[in-house]
This record gives sequence, C-alpha cells and structure tokens, in this order.
Amino acid sequence: MLGVSQPFLSQMENGQRPVQEAVATRAFELLGEPTLLPLDPNRRQDETSLANELGALGYPGLAPFAGQPSRNPAELLLDALDRPDLDTRVAEGLPWLALRYPDLDWDWLLSETKLRNRQNRLGFVVGLAQQIAHRSQGLNKSQSKLNVVEVELEKARLANPDTYCHDSWSQRQRDQTNKRRSDLAEHWNLTTGVKVEHLDHYSS
Repeated sequence: MLGVSQPFLSQMENGQRPVQEAVATRAFELLGEPTLLPLDPNRRQDETSLANELGALGYPGLAPFAGQPSRNPAELLLDALDRPDLDTRVAEGLPWLALRYPDLDWDWLLSETKLRNRQNRLGFVVGLAQQIAHRSQGLNKSQSKLNVVEVELEKARLANPDTYCHDSWSQRQRDQTNKRRSDLAEHWNLTTGVKVEHLDHYSS
C-alpha cells in the first residue's frame, strides 16, 4: 500500500534509509496519524497558519480552526519555538501538543532545537505538559515519554536568559514578569507569565 518493497520499508523503519516524503505522506493518508507526516526543519508558516495547524491537530483552545491536519506536530513545535514572538494562543497550546502526541519524533526535535539554542523553551513546554499530566487522569503514556525527554533536555539546559517567544518585550515588561513567573519558568531561565493553572482546561 505504501508503494515500496518490504526490505526497503524495513530499512526505513530501522533508520538505515531516510523516510521518503512520498512514503511518509502516503502512510499518513492510510493511518491518519500526523506524526507520520514528513519533517522539514526549514519550513516556516505565518502566525495565522500556525493557529490553523494547531487547531487542525485537535487543540481545544483553537477549535474554530479544526480541519484536516497537514503538518507533523514535531515540525509545528519547532517552528513555533524558534520565533522571537508568538501569538499567546499558540504559545499556550504547545504543552497540549506534547501531551497529545507523545510519540512524535523527539530525537529529531531535540536535535533541531539544540541547533537553534531553543532547548530551554522546549524544556519549559515539556515541563508544563508534565505538570498537566500530573494533575490529569489517563495521561500515563504521555507522562512516561515526557519523563525521558525532560531528562535529555535537562542535560542541555542553557544558563543564558530567554523569553517564551516574547523577545519584543521591553526590559520593564521583562522585569515585571520575572517577579511573578513560575518556578518552572525560572528553572528554564525564561521570562514568561504562562503557568500550568492557565492551561488545565486544555488538558483533555
């Protein structure tokens, strides 16, 4: 059904050959799993498209944008986190994305975020997802996977301060936000007012 031989498919599954984009797209068409969509580290969308894509992946906070998924959630996460500024609605939806798709290609995502020095932002997202999982029921699989990712991110945590996609903020805004930021944000050296209690209603 994928249009390739069994030995060729086995080599792709074992990492001996790269997954061809046509094969990944066909697998998604057959199985309906967005994590099977091809990954492109350089593909960028405008903010409206990011919101549309997040809604299409099922995020309740952007339900009006629901539609057919067209992008791998790992690629969307990278695109969103590698921006100087980001729509708050999208930023608040990223922890949900990590919870909803625990089997996304974390090795790829970790590698790409490290290349861009965005691992603290990803660490914050994973930490928020962990906190939501801890408060919620039926998220054991997600929590187990995120535990492993969190350990890897902790090894690469950066000491330099950053924002959670609010680089345009003035120093005054940053100072005021830092006074009331969460312990998690402080741990990841991020200036942000986002806290887990803001996200509980999106954990389903």
